[in-house]
Amino acid sequence: MSVAAVRPRLGLAANWRQFTLLVVVNAFVGAMVGIERTVLPLLAEADFGIASTSAALSFLVVFGLVKAGTNLAAGHLSDRYGRKRLLVAGWLAALPVAPLVIWAPSWGWVVVANAFLGLNQGLAWSTTVIMKIDLAGPRRRGLALGLNEAAGYGAVALAAGVTGALAATYSPRPAPFLLGIGIAGVGLFLSIFLVRDTGDFVIEEARLLGESAGARGLRETFVQTSLRDRSLSAICQAGLVNNLNDALVWGLMPIFLAREGLPLGRIGVVAAVYAGSWGLSQLATGAWSDRVGRKPLIVAGLWVQAAGIAVLAVAGTYSGWLLAGLVMGLGTALVYPTLIAAVSDHSHPTWRASGVGVYRFWRDLGYAVGGLLVGVVADLATLEAAILVVATITACSGFVVAARMQEADRVTYEPAD
Repeated sequence: MSVAAVRPRLGLAANWRQFTLLVVVNAFVGAMVGIERTVLPLLAEADFGIASTSAALSFLVVFGLVKAGTNLAAGHLSDRYGRKRLLVAGWLAALPVAPLVIWAPSWGWVVVANAFLGLNQGLAWSTTVIMKIDLAGPRRRGLALGLNEAAGYGAVALAAGVTGALAATYSPRPAPFLLGIGIAGVGLFLSIFLVRDTGDFVIEEARLLGESAGARGLRETFVQTSLRDRSLSAICQAGLVNNLNDALVWGLMPIFLAREGLPLGRIGVVAAVYAGSWGLSQLATGAWSDRVGRKPLIVAGLWVQAAGIAVLAVAGTYSGWLLAGLVMGLGTALVYPTLIAAVSDHSHPTWRASGVGVYRFWRDLGYAVGGLLVGVVADLATLEAAILVVATITACSGFVVAARMQEADRVTYEPAD
């Protein structure tokens, strides 16, 4: 048998079975976050008597810090030790999350649970993203990431809606979090027994590129991605701002809507509309960025997000809040898969996983920054002021991308698709 005969073939068509499996796995990763989206911010006051917004959002700050650090390590470690090992480790970290919340005697237990959730998301979501990039090749990278993020955030929406209904029907604990125990078990089973590593695809893509680029150290990749490269640095700040405003939706929006008198079930619907429009729209936006380029969608998406966040602050009605959730979700759908695809476009295969890890470090640091920012502004001023501050920051981020980012030449060879 010739060497060419055993080389892996890049492209979605050639790898549809393994790609589809990874999409399913990422749906379970997203569902782990979704079980918290509606219920957890409201538990702080209802079950533990915490009135301060900053204290209530401490779970989100810890989640963001742990996930950001894990993302940074995951990209580099997956290059050294393989993707599958990190994916399995991510699911092992998910196992304690739901039990800790269910049996928590104090808010500190909930914060610890979200540290484990940050590990799970940083390892498992990062790894499924990297593996899909490995399989897809450059021509369909936007489509591949759109499918990945659509599955993940579609599952976030579904889990947010289901747990909101369970909490309204039964109680905020334990019913919504029992779902998390099953999600973690199935995700771990699929990752151990069915998922295959994709390291050979990285080697093949580097060979097809026909150019030499030795593996970089993490420090060099961090500096290049964060500071030196104008496009990559613009992408990183946009990612941070994107998750800063997602922190607003996750942490502050349920508290804001509850204080506006909206019932828990309807808060779950607003959260589900946001995550659902985000998730489903990515089926189109990722592929669209393959055709029209990454920059136009990123800039437009940030501005659409900013508009939706402003509507959230001023709407005052259930229908208005539903509209805000829809607009915010559509804006995020334009941005989210496109940013990761853009990082991949600007990174060589030999250090791409580390580059994606650096980007995801900055992006998910946005949860910590957002949790601190909106908590402090809400405590010092009002909830509406915190929302409008985030809307302004998001709009400014769009101008930064417009000024600094350049499109990359994505098609340097023809993958076997």
